[in-house]
Amino acid sequence: MARFKNRKKALAKPPVVKNQPSVDQITGQKIPKSFVFSRGKLPGPLKQLELDIRKLMLPHTALNLKEKKRNKLKDFLNVAGPMGVTHFLMLSNPKSIPHLRVARTPQGPTLNFEIQEYSLAADVARSQSRPSCPKELFNNSPLIVLSGFGSGGQHLKLTTIMFQNIFPAIDINTVKLSSCRRIVLLNYNNETKLIDFRHYSIRLQPVGVSKRIRKFVQKHEVPNLRNLQDVSDFVTKAGYGSESEADEESATVSLASDLGRVNRTSTKSAVRLQEIGPRMTLRLVKIEEGLCTGGVIFTEFGKEVDADPDEGEDD
Repeated sequence: MARFKNRKKALAKPPVVKNQPSVDQITGQKIPKSFVFSRGKLPGPLKQLELDIRKLMLPHTALNLKEKKRNKLKDFLNVAGPMGVTHFLMLSNPKSIPHLRVARTPQGPTLNFEIQEYSLAADVARSQSRPSCPKELFNNSPLIVLSGFGSGGQHLKLTTIMFQNIFPAIDINTVKLSSCRRIVLLNYNNETKLIDFRHYSIRLQPVGVSKRIRKFVQKHEVPNLRNLQDVSDFVTKAGYGSESEADEESATVSLASDLGRVNRTSTKSAVRLQEIGPRMTLRLVKIEEGLCTGGVIFTEFGKEVDADPDEGEDD
């Protein structure tokens, strides 16, 4: 009769979860954290937009947040408290019109935006000849810049406060330049009442240094000198030592500290922005006092707009 050996199955070790600090060690302020999720069924492109917004909100967001159809808003709220989540970003598609709700937890207010147009991060990358979006960009939160919001009423002031508090505050005296790798720009057009939402990466390039030399210093790679008569041709020959991009005086900065191998305090550096997406055009349609409920503080159309089909069951 065959004998069966008792083999103990090797148990997989549980993953180590690194808890992110709730308070900034330098500024002493509470670090805002977010959940990005959907309410109701979304078409494929909007579902991808949800994932793009999650990536934009890194590192203080739940990138792999699991959602189920039976989840209510209260389910997310119950988890948000213990995890220190301060904001919800909710995508929905009522009457086939994409909406984005940005809410402060646990008591609101809630800003309701209608997404007029949007482009996914992949669409932005395909439109560029040399797209670049390394993972290291998302190790730190983006900077936030708002333009055109100062000339409006109370609803624009609330919008400004909401977006300013959705990302960690920075101290210009102690911030490390190496951590400023991304920027989110929001521009309000007072005539069209639309908000342009853009997401860029930030690069610094030394002024007066050719692209070939810059790559050589950064990567420490031996250049191909096979077709050159002398090493000096690498610098002086046309196409090697010439500047590939014009540096405007308004786009140059003087660094307070060294940044990398080529950006030094003694030289000027040019600021380069490259869009990495997603891109959205938003219209503010309603502001509610509470978390997706309560009195209407502002409405664009002069009357209460149509509610999402799942709002009633969440409250």
